[in-house]
Amino acid sequence: MIETGVFTLPVPDDGRKQLARGWLWLGLIALTGSGLFSVLLVLSRTPSVNEMIPWVDFFHTALVVHVDLSVLVWFLAFAGLLWSLNSTNRFSVLGWLALILSSLGTIIIILSPFMGAGNALMSNYIPILQDRLFLSGLLVFAFGMFLLVWRSMTAIPLVGQQISGMGAQRFGLNTAAVSAAIAIMAFLWTYLTIPPALEGRAYYELLFWGGGHILQFTYTLLMLVAWLWLSSSSGIKLPLTPRVTLILFGFGLFAVFSVPLIYYSYAVTTVEHIKLFTWLMRYGGSLATLPLALAVLYGLLVSRTFTRESSPFRSALLSSMILFGAGGLIGFFIQGSNVIIPAHYHGSIVGVTLAFMGLTYVLLPELGYRKPRLKLAYMQPYLYGGGQLMHISGLMWSGGYGVQRKVAGTAQMLDGIEKQLAMGLMGFGGLIAIIGGLVFLYVVLEAMLGSRTDLPANE
Repeated sequence: MIETGVFTLPVPDDGRKQLARGWLWLGLIALTGSGLFSVLLVLSRTPSVNEMIPWVDFFHTALVVHVDLSVLVWFLAFAGLLWSLNSTNRFSVLGWLALILSSLGTIIIILSPFMGAGNALMSNYIPILQDRLFLSGLLVFAFGMFLLVWRSMTAIPLVGQQISGMGAQRFGLNTAAVSAAIAIMAFLWTYLTIPPALEGRAYYELLFWGGGHILQFTYTLLMLVAWLWLSSSSGIKLPLTPRVTLILFGFGLFAVFSVPLIYYSYAVTTVEHIKLFTWLMRYGGSLATLPLALAVLYGLLVSRTFTRESSPFRSALLSSMILFGAGGLIGFFIQGSNVIIPAHYHGSIVGVTLAFMGLTYVLLPELGYRKPRLKLAYMQPYLYGGGQLMHISGLMWSGGYGVQRKVAGTAQMLDGIEKQLAMGLMGFGGLIAIIGGLVFLYVVLEAMLGSRTDLPANE
């Protein structure tokens, strides 16, 4: 009989628990800010509605802040939560300093558009506003992340010789920390070698290219940890031994170790440098994801041990896998610079977000908060995921007609009924997803601000 493991981690009842709670609060602040800016984004691109918005020029500014909060800050804040749980008590002061700096940087980023920051540059992975206030906030946040990764690499608990499901999860979180450290190295290497004559979008596109690609590996590895955790919390028996799971995490990190070789071989301004990172993501990203996803999917199909209490974990897991898979498939249809590209990455990043949302439901009572409302927590991933599936379907459809990315209003050139219907589907799906995101914030904040775990959750 195939050996199975319980792929969860214990929540320590000491300062690490408090630190994890702080990172969760930062992630929720980022999602709240992102949701506010996403309302402006969807309305500014929805036919007929966009004609009534007087601030369409604000579209690119809102897009920059929305992307940075919903991807960069939210994902790395959740990484901070998981790495804090997967740490020893060493260098705890460093962990708190990382949280304080990251929080300060996030607040500056959120406030900067309302204090005159503009001049958006839509560089891939980390778009920016060419404004001192915004850039200072981004820099403060980056330094907080540097301290977080540093502590995560120096306060690592032992995995153990007898590999268990918990040991495999610890190893998975360690691989994500290594990936993040290599991403930081890539950012610094690019900054030190990029020609000073470059400026504007060309400069920031190259600055964030290598490290941005490697951050995607970090997010994916964290998502795989969340999938395994959600599977065990749902009662799913996986056809994986802990040792095989550990090997799969190693495969997920394998492609990351080629990054120094790319930097040694080609200058950051060369076509080869740019293409190699694209190929690295295209062919290296599935080394761990595909086999682990198949194992989880098999477990979902054959398991009959589900309970009512685990239903939110199961809905989040299934929604996450569908969205991440859809984003991956859409990537094969990318040709040129149109809205198929955001359809691809929206599917992928929402897949990661849904995994983190589901794991938040798991961790709330373990972190000392009240259990979330069961019915709302169960429906929320389907609402959010369903809206996002409609959103990326509309983008995919309109991209086939050549609608360009990163534009709004009349610049979209919606001169045919097909384009208008497709972008209408995008807008409607986006609004549903926003509602789903708001439901998540409501459920989680109610649990965190309400009574402790000695009281049952409201249905």
